[in-house]
Amino acid sequence: MRIGIDARYLSHGLMGGVHTYVASFVPAMIELAGDHEIILYADTKRPFELIGLPKYVEVRYLPYRNPVSSITNDLRLKHWMARDKLDVAHFPANFGFAPAGTKSVITLHDEINVMPWLSIVRGHRRDARTIGMMTYLHWASRLSVRRADRILTVSAYARVQITRYSGFDPERITVVHSAPAAEMRRIDDPDAWQSVGERHQIDRPFVLADALKNPGVLVRAWELLSPDVRSQHRIVFFCRRPQVPAAVDDAVRAGYARLLVRPSTQELAVLYSNARAFVFPSWIEGFGLPILEAMTCGAPVIASDRGAIPEVAGGAALLMEAEDDTALAGHLRALLLDPAQADHFRQMGFCRAAQFSWTTTAQHVLGCYEQVMRVNGTNRSEQVLA
Repeated sequence: MRIGIDARYLSHGLMGGVHTYVASFVPAMIELAGDHEIILYADTKRPFELIGLPKYVEVRYLPYRNPVSSITNDLRLKHWMARDKLDVAHFPANFGFAPAGTKSVITLHDEINVMPWLSIVRGHRRDARTIGMMTYLHWASRLSVRRADRILTVSAYARVQITRYSGFDPERITVVHSAPAAEMRRIDDPDAWQSVGERHQIDRPFVLADALKNPGVLVRAWELLSPDVRSQHRIVFFCRRPQVPAAVDDAVRAGYARLLVRPSTQELAVLYSNARAFVFPSWIEGFGLPILEAMTCGAPVIASDRGAIPEVAGGAALLMEAEDDTALAGHLRALLLDPAQADHFRQMGFCRAAQFSWTTTAQHVLGCYEQVMRVNGTNRSEQVLA
């Protein structure tokens, strides 16, 4: 097969879950698909992250001049793919437009982009730039889904939600789980921890949390702990941008929390490896990759019971309702005050995380490519959006 993959996430200097997916999946597919031809499509915004590619992999670079180039390249890519006469075009970042005669595979990570427009913009800032971008992503994703031969998604929960909002045939939506990045592993080196701890002024045992994932409930739960527990521990929040919810700013100003902006993967692995607990009380997740990252590194996990989180945690985490600060405080006490309980969930986490790998993910995705190539005469017009 001639396989084309939209890999522009690897030439934009991005962070986050979709970037981790593309950055981990593409090398795994390259290693697996030596009997096929692979063409990666990047652009010239930033240097491409993958180097030393084998001979059966080519990279095409679309021109990038300004932010509008991302949109024009969405359309230009279709013509470049047509010129390359692909058998399968895979768009691993929620949407993309394959040329006529080329099988189209979309990885749709969750239901957000195909939800009703008002539901999408209600959850974002109301400035013109944000609304414009969300509107474009909504339109592009729904159109891509309508035209796709196969949709891949990352959890059974996401599959149900995508079916609910898109009207796409659920038999043509395949669940292929993600996995932690290869760089995300337990680090027991005391020197590595000393370096990170000193750099970020972390001077006592700590609880780790994502500053954008419902931090308010953690701050409220922290206030329910005894003064002794609070004085002996800190919260360390991390975030890919400096703008964070007010609850995080308040906790940092009060002196019991730290905020780390854009920590490297290596730093994050060190933090996970040394955290007394990782708290992830997210309101909604199509997958919840940080849960597996924490488990891989040995951090006991406390998480909400929303979205795909129970599916991913697989019984290896303490779960709570997303806004239940009392339950969260109880879980914190269990992990911070009972070493045996903490070690139990640490070992459970190691076992659960070991069940996920990018090699397995790539094997399943390659199988989907082969399946869509065996299906002839697909009537894409039958896939009508609700």
